[in-house]
Amino acid sequence: GAVVNQDDLYQALSTGQIAAAGLDVTVPEPLPTNHPLFTLKNCVILPHIASATLATRTTMAVLAANNLLAGLKGEPMPKELTL
Repeated sequence: GAVVNQDDLYQALSTGQIAAAGLDVTVPEPLPTNHPLFTLKNCVILPHIASATLATRTTMAVLAANNLLAGLKGEPMPKELTL
């Protein structure tokens, strides 16, 4: 995604400067089906599922529930997201 310049990554992968890459986040998301990265056998692109483990999703659910309960009690949320 925004952390990696995808055009530069394509060049590095296609020339062998980088052996392989796996991407979970891209810009834009999802990538258009005609994006050049999809043509490379040494590039794996996942549909933003890195957080899809049971442990991660359980932690996310507990954090959300604790925030909800605190909000209902009029207390500060323990894990408030600042935007």
